[in-house]
Amino acid sequence: MKVLSLCDGMSCGQIALERAGLKVDEYYAAEIKKIAIKVTMENYPETIQVGDVNKISYANGILYTENGVFNVGKIDLVIFGSPCQTFSVAMKKDLRIGLENKEKSGLFLECYRILKEVNPDYFLMENVARMKKEDKDYITSLMGVEPIRINSQLVSAQLRDRLYWTNIPNVNQPEDKHIYLQNILTSGYTDREKARALLVSDSRPLVSKDKMLRRYKKTGFTTIVWEDKDDDCSIRYLNQTELERCQTVPEGYTKSLSRNEAADLLGDGWTVDVIVHLFKSLFEALKSKEHKEPVTLFDFFKLSYIESEENEPSSEHLDEYAKGWNDALEEVMKKLQESMRK
Repeated sequence: MKVLSLCDGMSCGQIALERAGLKVDEYYAAEIKKIAIKVTMENYPETIQVGDVNKISYANGILYTENGVFNVGKIDLVIFGSPCQTFSVAMKKDLRIGLENKEKSGLFLECYRILKEVNPDYFLMENVARMKKEDKDYITSLMGVEPIRINSQLVSAQLRDRLYWTNIPNVNQPEDKHIYLQNILTSGYTDREKARALLVSDSRPLVSKDKMLRRYKKTGFTTIVWEDKDDDCSIRYLNQTELERCQTVPEGYTKSLSRNEAADLLGDGWTVDVIVHLFKSLFEALKSKEHKEPVTLFDFFKLSYIESEENEPSSEHLDEYAKGWNDALEEVMKKLQESMRK
């Protein structure tokens, strides 16, 4: 399988493909954030980095990028989660301008352009669930499918409500794994069942214990842990391992980064096990497709030749006959497609 991941981040999609048992032959990643690329290449060194989404185009099996031109042929799967900052209700109201912001959420339109150029067999696009209705409806009209809404709390210790637009067949809600925040802590105690969605604020932790508590109680956008149940001075934020567990990425995946750098990337990433759940449906679809593979024209020509001969021909003669017809038909189809494009 050949995969193109747009706004790839630290390749959460690649982790999910691996966990779902899908064999990836080539993985092209469009990303510009240096620390994200660093983490991806440390964990998946075979990844082909293709740079800025805005500088990508695809035509006739050729992928044109700022990092070079790639003769990729058919791309089977395109995945992306364009930046959600200006869609999200976590932003101040005057900054929640949806697709108007070309640098952030407006990147969706660039990703959509590339998706249409590539025309893969399958696609998956993710974004925040709580966006303006007009933005959601517009995205849905372009994608051509209704999104499925999944909260990461079903497969992780984190509340993370997201929409997924995909043409992968038979996708549904994952079963609740009953994973709670207390279960994933390396130490200490929590007064919540689930962590709040990881946000940029998690990468800029406050130092003052009083301010930490006020933010925690007032906004609910951060998660704190008590090392001592009865001592508010013992509170802390989630550590790097706990942040990785919230997003269900492998422990140590971001080990080359500082805690705050990791929080920044993880907050922008996917909850991996949600994507695994969706990709398992893709795995089943591909397996079913393999089992239902029709008789090829090559096989048909072989059968027709056998039926026309009194004596069974040699395998060499048979292959040569079938290949001749097959090549001729492919040439006819090629010319037909060229004339239709004109």
